[in-house]
Amino acid sequence: MWEVGYVLAMLGGILTIVLSLASLLHYPINLPFQVPLTGYFGIGVISLILGVVAVLGSKRVNQLIWGVILLAVGFLVGGVGGLLAMLGGVAGLLSRYL
Repeated sequence: MWEVGYVLAMLGGILTIVLSLASLLHYPINLPFQVPLTGYFGIGVISLILGVVAVLGSKRVNQLIWGVILLAVGFLVGGVGGLLAMLGGVAGLLSRYL
C-alpha cells in the first residue's frame, strides 16, 4: 500500500508541476477539473512550489506529517494533480495505520 501512495503522490506532483509551468508560459491546457491556484498575478508559482513539495514528500508518504502535508497540498492545488496527491497521502496514511 505504501508503494501505491508513493506512485500516486509522485504522479500528482509531476502533473502539478507540468500544468503550472504550462500556465506560467501561457499555454493553457483545458482539463475537466479546475486548478484553483494557477491564474492571475503569478499565483501559478505557488502551484509550482506545491508540486515540488508533493514530489519531495512522496518519498515519505507513510509518515504522519507528510501524509497530512500531501493532503493539504492536494486540497490547495486542486485539479487532477491535486487529486492524485491527496489520494497518495490517504494511501500512505492507510498503509501506516492499518
